[in-house]
Amino acid sequence: MAVKKYVFFFGGGKAEGRADMKQLLGGKGANLAEMTNLGIPVPPGFTISTEVCDQYYKNNEKYPDDLEDQVSQNLEKLEKLLGKKLGDPKNPLLVSVRSGAAISMPGMMDTVLNLGTNDESIKGLEAMTGNARFAWDAYRRFIQMFGDVVMEVPHEEYEKILDAQKKKKGVKLDTELGTEDLKEVVKNYKALYKKHTGEDFPQDPKEQLWKSINAVFGSWNNDRAIKYRAINDIKGLLGTAVNVQTMVFGNAGEDSGTGVCFTRDPSTGENVFYGEYLINAQGEDVVAGIRTPETLDDMKKELPKKYEQLVGIRNKLEDHYRDMQDMEFTIEKDTLYMLQTRTGKRTAHAALKIAVDMEREGRISKDEAIMRIEPNQLDQMLHPMIDPKAKVEAIAKGLPASPGAAVGQIVFTADQAEEEAAKGKAVILVRIETSPEDIGGMNVAKGILTARGGMTSHAAVVARGMGKCCVAGCSAVHIRNESECEIGGVGFAAGDWITLNGTSGEVIKGQTDLIEPEPTGDFAELMEWADEARKINVRTNADTPQDAANARKLGAEGIGLCRTEHMFFEGNRIDAVREMILSEDEKGRRKALSKLLPMQQGDFEGIFEAMDGLPVTVRLLDPPLHEFLPHKEEEIAELAESMGVPFDKLSKKVESLKEFNPMLGHRGCRLGITYPEIYEMQVEAIFLAACAVQKRGIKVLPEVMIPLTGTVKEMSILREMTVATAERIIKEKKEKLEYMVGTMIEIPRAALVADKIAEYAEFFSYGTNDLTQMTFGYSRDDAGVFLPDYVKKGVLEKDPFQVLDQEGVGQLVELGIKRGRSARPKLKVGICGEHGGEPTSVEFCHRVGMNYVSCSPFRVPIARLAAAQAAIREK
Repeated sequence: MAVKKYVFFFGGGKAEGRADMKQLLGGKGANLAEMTNLGIPVPPGFTISTEVCDQYYKNNEKYPDDLEDQVSQNLEKLEKLLGKKLGDPKNPLLVSVRSGAAISMPGMMDTVLNLGTNDESIKGLEAMTGNARFAWDAYRRFIQMFGDVVMEVPHEEYEKILDAQKKKKGVKLDTELGTEDLKEVVKNYKALYKKHTGEDFPQDPKEQLWKSINAVFGSWNNDRAIKYRAINDIKGLLGTAVNVQTMVFGNAGEDSGTGVCFTRDPSTGENVFYGEYLINAQGEDVVAGIRTPETLDDMKKELPKKYEQLVGIRNKLEDHYRDMQDMEFTIEKDTLYMLQTRTGKRTAHAALKIAVDMEREGRISKDEAIMRIEPNQLDQMLHPMIDPKAKVEAIAKGLPASPGAAVGQIVFTADQAEEEAAKGKAVILVRIETSPEDIGGMNVAKGILTARGGMTSHAAVVARGMGKCCVAGCSAVHIRNESECEIGGVGFAAGDWITLNGTSGEVIKGQTDLIEPEPTGDFAELMEWADEARKINVRTNADTPQDAANARKLGAEGIGLCRTEHMFFEGNRIDAVREMILSEDEKGRRKALSKLLPMQQGDFEGIFEAMDGLPVTVRLLDPPLHEFLPHKEEEIAELAESMGVPFDKLSKKVESLKEFNPMLGHRGCRLGITYPEIYEMQVEAIFLAACAVQKRGIKVLPEVMIPLTGTVKEMSILREMTVATAERIIKEKKEKLEYMVGTMIEIPRAALVADKIAEYAEFFSYGTNDLTQMTFGYSRDDAGVFLPDYVKKGVLEKDPFQVLDQEGVGQLVELGIKRGRSARPKLKVGICGEHGGEPTSVEFCHRVGMNYVSCSPFRVPIARLAAAQAAIREK
């Protein structure tokens, strides 16, 4: 029986892996293999596959039987290739042990560097490099990282020892400590390690290696990695791979350095080589923001030959992968090595520009450009910016790490951010520098401000990926404690307001007016491509002319849901609604409704004008009548006095309208059956408005939608009333008007008898919010108490009110469409719940043959792109 391969070697110009093996080797391992095969200088090593991680957790944290042998064989192969040996006192091999899942999770899992350093190999390291200071610096870094990552010795305890040594020597930077100082630090680090672990620091390099491998696999399920996967909806991965790779040293002197670079600007998408580096430093110094790095322009001046070599590799990798790459490099003794390449995280603005530019450059097709943008990313492009007319007081400036603007109240810890955001507050997270543990607070914050770190620091990279506004490396920020700070000489306390401009890097005192951006340029071009590709139309849910106009600017092709009840709450018209509710008979109700008629007509005229020839679906009154009345005794008394109605009479009416389960009560078409005069008034207002607007030379396409239909008889009665009223007005006004009468399918029974309902309905619009509620038996208003736990515990994959349940609710939708079209082949079908703007739900709507989706105005571009991607995937 063949032995299953768990370990894959790379080095000597060839590798056992490839870029398309990410699921098995993780992104880092697959790309290290690919770069090796491309002839790019990569320090050799080997990758332990993600299958090992999967088995490790399935088998009670035990490895497959032959893994140890495979690791030993590959370690020997590595030692033979380099002529070095792990832990050797004369010619020591040092390695790094790093994580790497199929989907990049920057900083979420563990890394150990300089492994193989011990009291013996340090001698060989000194002799090999001729640099004792470098050797002891490598040892102290290894003890600190191993202690922190592998044995959970607190990181800050090591920092205290290092700071104490610097204070003792009267220096500020780590690089100013000499060899003897670092020997002292190593001695104190070992003592700290023993104090916390109860054992000596391990000298056996094999023990160091296996403990580090255990730690990396263990970090797959640490809190920050779990939270990151939840926030970014990363599911279905086997686990992380482990990469064991030869160490190369950027801190070996002034002819050495380390850096992070992107083949294009990850904030703007501009086609410029972008990045940062540090001379005489290791990689974590750049990413952690411990020292403020220099730019690649500085590298061009200081190390011109290495810069030119790096530019050549940049071009080769971008040409090969046909996408923007995020790369890590190290220069050791004037020799350049590439440690990583991956598809770079980028802002929505950058993603858009890169996709459009690469299509123009002939690198990718229009379809590929469309598929490069995550639809929800477009949300970032529609976020607020600082109003150019606003007078702002910029008190400090940092690096513009992630564009956009944010206004919020200061918090100083991730926990504070989560607590205050849970209360509905807008918060700005202010930190010296962020770390992976801050991921939860970063996720809920409106923006992030850090005192240290560059454009490739943790804060910058994570904020860009999240679409959060971020200002990094603002040296004018001084945090005193967890409740006070100073920014640009101005004192602030937790809860004080500031504004961040992530595009300029400015920090602004107080609250500032923000404005919505206008989508143009690359955005418009990509949307044109998306519109060419998609087969399904995109409408909007809009109740006002302003909403309708906004949605048209964003590409809406009509209104899929205009909710008439929202109009009843405007101004003093609620008085007429209440008068109608309190009337004792039909005559009294009609008298009150006659006051509402011109108001509703005016509303519809504004909407029809704004849509200018596009279809408008108007839903007749849906909510129960008690929603228009007060419920507290003092409010009832106040209303009784203002209406001149006895308190007892009003109180009894309110009581009579109360329902145990109003969502299943007297609402929707049931109101239209009981009080047909309500629906008659609304239909009259719709068609009076349509005739008036059409007389002004504007084409109107009204669609009257009857809500909550569950039986054929409800539909037939209300259709008859609607058509009779419409035809009467059209005849009176001597207009020719195209119109449709349809229904919302939101009750499971309606989907089951859709063929019968379709005899009277010319269109179906799926109200998936109510359909989800009634299919699951979850109250929309109360399910929020337990749904987060259901998702967390895996009972449900997603909250079904946010993402359409395709397995259950989806079956009803598909069944309803098939049965409806069996009776009326040209039945128009759409969806008008917020699912209409959720990308996976849009793809489902495309797949089952809907004509359109409808969503809130600012989700229209998301739906357009998602619809295009659905059509491309189908191709």
